[in-house]
Amino acid sequence: MKKVGKWGALGFLAFYLVSQPHKAANVVHGALGGLTGAATSLSSFVSDLP
Repeated sequence: MKKVGKWGALGFLAFYLVSQPHKAANVVHGALGGLTGAATSLSSFVSDLP
């Protein structure tokens, strides 16, 4: 069942990328921006520790 779920998710992702590439690019850009913000916050927190 896990294999079917993985392949189904990959198939949906491929379909989404092909059918709406602009929206998919925005999703990836937003996710990477969020990860960058989280990394910056974590770095600030760790550097402020005594």
